[in-house]
Amino acid sequence: MGYQQKIYLASKSPRRRELLRQVGIDFEVLLLRDSAPRGPDVTEIVLPGELPDVYVARVTQEKAVAAWNAMLARHLPPRPVLAADTTVVINQKILGKPADRDAAIAMLSQLAGSTHQVLTSIAVKYQHQLLQCTQRSEVTFAPLSDAQITAYCDTAEPYDKAGGYGIQGMAARFIEHISGSYSGIMGLPLFETCELLQSFKNS
Repeated sequence: MGYQQKIYLASKSPRRRELLRQVGIDFEVLLLRDSAPRGPDVTEIVLPGELPDVYVARVTQEKAVAAWNAMLARHLPPRPVLAADTTVVINQKILGKPADRDAAIAMLSQLAGSTHQVLTSIAVKYQHQLLQCTQRSEVTFAPLSDAQITAYCDTAEPYDKAGGYGIQGMAARFIEHISGSYSGIMGLPLFETCELLQSFKNS
């Protein structure tokens, strides 16, 4: 059997919710602030000279700690908090979520006909303990025409996703090969998540 204890998911991603349900993990969403008046609980700004794996691990850890503190401040029942962050990397350059259509087109143009990395870091925080790991996958895109890229960027799909695409959506037709974790590319590597929760339970 899998992990039985109910957890908090510190993410508004519908894909992460879907993936947790897929493996039978009971959870409640614990949202962090991402706007005014006091600003976001966690900013996703890359620090000068910060390497992609360091960046994604740092942001994930900050999300887990912020969500744990929010749980305490809201006087919610104490439960393990799961946080995650996904970043797309090509030639050591981090591609975040595109701000607009032009940014999405530029990202897809970089990814077309090449292989990039998808890093998803996960962290579980409970009491004074925090366990974390980062999963790395590789994704190879077929060459894409300008018309294919602009047609995709005319849909709503690219704009809330790192790298400007969703492997579980229409962009699947662009992908020649993946190496690693399909669920990790979606935003939550299920094998590693279940292992982390289980080791947390047994620690």
